[in-house]
Amino acid sequence: MSTIVDEIAELFERKGSQAYLGEPVSMAEHMLQTAHAAEKDGAAPALVAAALLHDFGHLVHGMADDSADHGIDTVHEEAGARWLSSDFGPEVTEPIRLHVAAKRYLCATQPSYLTVLSPASVHSLMIQGGPFSPDDAAVFAASPHADDAVRVRQWDDIGKVAGEVTPDFDHYRPVLESCLG
Repeated sequence: MSTIVDEIAELFERKGSQAYLGEPVSMAEHMLQTAHAAEKDGAAPALVAAALLHDFGHLVHGMADDSADHGIDTVHEEAGARWLSSDFGPEVTEPIRLHVAAKRYLCATQPSYLTVLSPASVHSLMIQGGPFSPDDAAVFAASPHADDAVRVRQWDDIGKVAGEVTPDFDHYRPVLESCLG
């Protein structure tokens, strides 16, 4: 019997080796590094799952892999959250849906945060609308999942190290299975 976790694993296997948008790692390496950072921080299982799946939308959005190179926002955060929402609750899907907004929020509220971003993240920031306005930042901060989205975003920023050794996808299967709704 195939489960959603099997489908996710299959997509990781089939599409995860794609280059990660101008970074020195593949999509799968990036997502595994982000999950590993969350796990090392002692995050709750739902947040480790969100960290692992935060860029899952890149694997399912159905647009060209080089869309960002052409100035097109694939809205991967929405695509991933939507794809996962029938099986995972908001404690997993909302930090995924909001992780791009978290980047925009951090850029608006902590100007030094821009120096943390890789060149590829700066490029995608501009495609995604740039830093939030003060009003948009306030709306984001009031979201019940804003803090978790910021944490996922911070792990996202450090999950781009070529050659970093992390646990493989199967290590996270029990975490994903424990979060199924």
